[in-house]
Order: sequence, then C-alpha cells, then structure tokens
Amino acid sequence: MSKPTSFTAMQDLSAALVGLVASAAPSVVSLSSSHSRSSGFIWRSELVVTADEALSEDGEYTVGLWNGDTVAAQLVGRDPSTDVALLRIDRSDLQPISLTASKADVGALAIAVGAEDGTPTTALGMVSRNIGPWRSLRGGQIDARIELDLRLRKSGEGGVVFDAAGQSIGMAVFGPRRRVLVIPSSTIERVAVRLETHGYIARGYLGLGLQPVGLDGDKVSGAMVMSVDPKGPGSLAGLYQGDILIAWNGEPIRHMRSLLRALGPDSVGQKVTLGLRRVDKTQQISITIAERPRA
Repeated sequence: MSKPTSFTAMQDLSAALVGLVASAAPSVVSLSSSHSRSSGFIWRSELVVTADEALSEDGEYTVGLWNGDTVAAQLVGRDPSTDVALLRIDRSDLQPISLTASKADVGALAIAVGAEDGTPTTALGMVSRNIGPWRSLRGGQIDARIELDLRLRKSGEGGVVFDAAGQSIGMAVFGPRRRVLVIPSSTIERVAVRLETHGYIARGYLGLGLQPVGLDGDKVSGAMVMSVDPKGPGSLAGLYQGDILIAWNGEPIRHMRSLLRALGPDSVGQKVTLGLRRVDKTQQISITIAERPRA
C-alpha cells in the first residue's frame, strides 16, 4: 500500500531540512564566555561573525566547533549600531558561509541555524515582515528590516538564517520584545569588511552634550546644549552651553533619535548647517562633523 501523498511531501520537507542543517553545521559555531552564550558563523578564513548584543564585554571568548573542538577567539571589532561583531580564531580549515542576497518574501519559510556547546540548534518559521532599509535606535544603517515568526533559543542569537532554497540571507538577532530579526547579508558584508580593516565603525561627533527640550508650548522640539567639548567641532563652530538646536540642514529636529541617526559612519567629514536659538534670536551655524573619539 502506497503512502498518502501528503505524508510523502512532509517526509521530503523534513529530509530537506535535516540536510540543510547538516550541511550548515560545520560552518556554524557556539560562542561562550563567563557571561554569555551565543552562536556565530565562519564569515571568512579564521573570522567569525556574531551578534554584538549577545557578546559579553569580558574579552575572553571560546568557540565551539561542530566536531567537538574548542578554540580561543580574539575580538577584531564590534558595531553596536548594526549588531555585528567580528572575532578571529586560529583555524583556517573551516568552510565559510556563503552569504547571499534574498528577497525573503513575506510568508516564505525561514530556518535559523545556531549552535550550543558545539552542536547545532535550529528553529523553523516564516518571514512575517520585510521592509526597509531602516536605521536602528543606535543609528546603524541596516539594508532591510526582516522579521521572523519563529522561536529562537537564546543561544541561537548570532546564527545563520536560511531561506527555503538553502540560501543564507543573514544573521538572526533579537529585537524589541525578543522579536527575531535578520541582519541582512549585505549589511553584514559591509560592516564586517570595515571591522576587519579598522577594528571599529566610525561615528559622527559634534562634541556636544544635548538634552531634548520643548519650545513654544511644546509645539516645537529641540536639543539644548548642556555641555561643550572644548576641543570638539561644536566649540570650533562657536556653539555655547544653553544654545538650543532646532534644525539640521533646514529640517526641524523632532527628536534626539534623528540627531543620532544623522551621525552615522558616512557623516564623518560632512559639513552641515545647524539652526539654533540663542537667547531670543535664531541663528545658522556651519559645523564640520568629526569622528567620535574611541573610548
């Protein structure tokens, strides 16, 4: 007696998923330190990409491989604004994941593959939303906002997300309320290259400590200058404590997030015009954005 077609189809799907996880496992790693557990994947020879948010600050990381080996990892660089971090390990025999661009259509299947203690973990769901590009709350430019409807283990953050064709579309991370997001492949490639070269992602710097304020009965918002770095761009441009920034290149400053987003990596060296109120007068001041000093 032949099996019902529906069961045959489910078996074929199950076998395909098992094969996908098995083929990805040698390139997916577990990461551990004294304060964190997460996943990562081989991006290039001796280089591991993982989620910055899941990576502890203690600086000592151990990578677990699919065959049971463990190896120490050193931090190359991290970018909190895009949630991408890069580590180096002394293993050149591991196969990198081939990141690919994918439409990630809403409703399409998505499979997240991570690792825990060196063994693979996985979660199956679907793409629930795909818009973009967008900027994170920390000002990072992310090429698409892809949301997944799946339940990801905490240790699976930093793992690889595949589509139904077996193409790796990006990295699984947790967003607000533990919603699972994908950092797209194109964003990872752009950021990881800079981290490999420079060790960090440059951010714009005004040299101003700012506090949001309401003006004109709170109908207009702005940012009051609370402090001025004497060596920063703001001081050089002639800004003073008590000035209130109300416009950026002619556009009203509606909230502090808009300023943070405007000070992304591409802003360094740009000249912008700030509209400000000083006492009862409105002025325009030109300022050249500098690179934020590294802590």
